[in-house]
Amino acid sequence: MAERLAFLTGHLAKTRLEKLVTGLGDTVAEWEVIDIGVKVAALMSEQIILRRLTLPEGVDRVILPGRFRGSLESLSAHFGVAFERGPDELADLPAYLGRPGGPPDLSRYDIRIFAEIVDAPMLPLDRIVARAAALAAAGANVIDLGCLPETPFPLLGEAVAALKGKGLSVSVDSADREEQRIGARAGADYILSLDENSLPLAFDHPAIPVLIPSMPGDLDSLGRAIEAASRANIPFIADPVLDPIHFGFAASLGRFIETRRRWPEVELLMGTGNLTELTDADSSGVTAVLAGLCSELEIRNVLVVHVSPHTVRTVEEHDRMRRILFAAREDNALPRGYDPGLLQAHDRKPFTATPEDIEALAGEVRDANFRIMTAEDGVHIFNAKGHEVAQDAFDLFPKLGVEADGAHAFYLGAELTKAEIAWRLGKRYAQDEPLSFGVAAPAPEEDRARLAEAGHTLRAKKER
Repeated sequence: MAERLAFLTGHLAKTRLEKLVTGLGDTVAEWEVIDIGVKVAALMSEQIILRRLTLPEGVDRVILPGRFRGSLESLSAHFGVAFERGPDELADLPAYLGRPGGPPDLSRYDIRIFAEIVDAPMLPLDRIVARAAALAAAGANVIDLGCLPETPFPLLGEAVAALKGKGLSVSVDSADREEQRIGARAGADYILSLDENSLPLAFDHPAIPVLIPSMPGDLDSLGRAIEAASRANIPFIADPVLDPIHFGFAASLGRFIETRRRWPEVELLMGTGNLTELTDADSSGVTAVLAGLCSELEIRNVLVVHVSPHTVRTVEEHDRMRRILFAAREDNALPRGYDPGLLQAHDRKPFTATPEDIEALAGEVRDANFRIMTAEDGVHIFNAKGHEVAQDAFDLFPKLGVEADGAHAFYLGAELTKAEIAWRLGKRYAQDEPLSFGVAAPAPEEDRARLAEAGHTLRAKKER
């Protein structure tokens, strides 16, 4: 017997929702749209639903708007039917209903993130510990203490011990053999940048060495280090070294591919900072491509660096992308539609309504409250008195009639500017909601069981 669904909505969205579900054909065999008696669907409350809803016989599942604030568990218990939040936007409903197995599982990954504190020798111990805690919270599995050439690091041993005391895994990245020894003796889990000449250090300590070529680009020397570590029966990781663009980038990609061909079972590491830091491009896209290469070549370790302000979220970007790639690989699928965390400047589906949809919606409005939406033709604002559209928010102000209402004018100015930014970038806009920039600017956590409090401008208006 086919599953029967009930969709709860408000007056303004009812017609569009019915049209959309009708167009899905056999995707939803039996369904009913129920107008709960509010104008805006997202404003229905748990109490309104409990008072007004009478479910038809045979309903198996009730789909609420994604912005509904209330307890799904209470509603499910009261009506004896499963209640769930659908997507925030009607435009996403087809994908929501057609998605097998519920939301994608992004809890798993198989790439270890080494996050480097590049200026560790110049920091006091408490700053190193604080920086490490922030990196771990962002997704780092290993805190890498970066040593600097010709820069003393007198606190190196203490720093390793302090981080280990906090339960963190630690690596030491140095070309100086004495610093490598200090780090290993202090209990570092990994020592980076050992080559065939410095490898014997790893024979005397349990730290796992990360091997590099003794000469830049020399895979044969890397191979000799791999063979020596294998003969000594110690675990190790190999790093063929990724070079910056115009300084050997293409050749270094070839080295990673050749390294995997020569040594199919060897654990590898890729340092992504030479691309993310040294390229003036949003780091999210660079990270996605490099992480994709790691996924295909089974490179299970990445060394991540944040120095430039434009890579401020690089650890979070690597963390989100490794989860997306793991899920997509498990599904034997393209890494699309799993999570928008790295879609920071643009969205795949920026407009949730057509100009015609908005025109029809505007024709149903019977009150003075302004609604703001975006479509391909620009920013729309409408209420019972009229419907305006423009591509510059300033062009709309003379048509709104709010010159004498400072709080309202301020609110509309902020919202219209936000809408214009979204329209120009090709991002989604939803009135009274923050723009989403993925992991680049994490949105504040929200309690989906409660409605948001009134904003400053609305409170000011009520107080007047």
